[in-house]
Amino acid sequence: MAPEESEETSVLLQNFERRFLAARALRSFPWQSLEEKLRHSGSELLLDVLQKTVKHPLCVKHPPSVKYARCFLSELIRKPSGDSVTLSESTAIISHGTTGLVTWNAALYLAEWALENTAAFTHRTVLELGSGAGLTGLVICKMCRPRAYVFSDCHSHVLEQLQGNILLNGFLLEPDATAPAQHTGRNTHTSESPVVTVEQLDWDDVTAPRLAALRPDIILAADVLYCPEIILSLVRVLQRLSACRKDEQALDAYIAFTIRNPETCQLFTTELAATSTERWNRTCLVGNTQENRCCCYWVQHPVNGRTRGNFREGGGARHLQP
Repeated sequence: MAPEESEETSVLLQNFERRFLAARALRSFPWQSLEEKLRHSGSELLLDVLQKTVKHPLCVKHPPSVKYARCFLSELIRKPSGDSVTLSESTAIISHGTTGLVTWNAALYLAEWALENTAAFTHRTVLELGSGAGLTGLVICKMCRPRAYVFSDCHSHVLEQLQGNILLNGFLLEPDATAPAQHTGRNTHTSESPVVTVEQLDWDDVTAPRLAALRPDIILAADVLYCPEIILSLVRVLQRLSACRKDEQALDAYIAFTIRNPETCQLFTTELAATSTERWNRTCLVGNTQENRCCCYWVQHPVNGRTRGNFREGGGARHLQP
């Protein structure tokens, strides 16, 4: 990059940083300048913008509102692809007896991480547990080129809203996620759009054959660890999914959650270790357990007798590979 171009990019990033930290109106950001730079700079510039805004140390310590961060992320996605993520959400944190009708911080963090690690999802089948409003999955479907994406939840109102959000973003819904060979439909988003399905999954009742029929390569979940009962159910589902793998190809799970109570985090890792035939080989990198700190836990199913897990805290390293 020529010196003058480097200086222009530095100024552009500084403008984004200052406006985001001041929570300025999104229309005041230099979006046109960013679009011009992206024609020549590629996706690396997007990663730099993320580091200067949503992943800025001050924002990691004192996060902006979920609504502001979501709108910014949606606008940022629009620049390279000409598209954005549009969501219909409840205005109440709890509605119809569930918290799944709104977007939570961990979903934003997981979506941001996916934008930085698109290769982890490219040409793979993803199963998301507890999809909620669908932000994380829609970002991955639009930006990461998965082969197939299975959204899932158990609450009827959440599923209804989720299906609407998927259609709102230009994707067609396939009727059956358990029969991938029969998928012939095309989405209106792009010619490389994934096969998209929605499944009603109750973690306590879902059977191993049904999970096996979904054939996922990657498991995702965001902000689903908020009480002991849910944690125990999630661990059982992860174990069933792991047991379904009859080959030696690794099944990865990325679990993002907000650390509101350190004991909840500890329960998850303890139960995960207790249900394995061997102890989990894991490294905890979460050094700060303040409320609203997000982390991502990476789990890999047993390969040659070994099962592995890894923690990453929000704002930390870009890659979750061991």
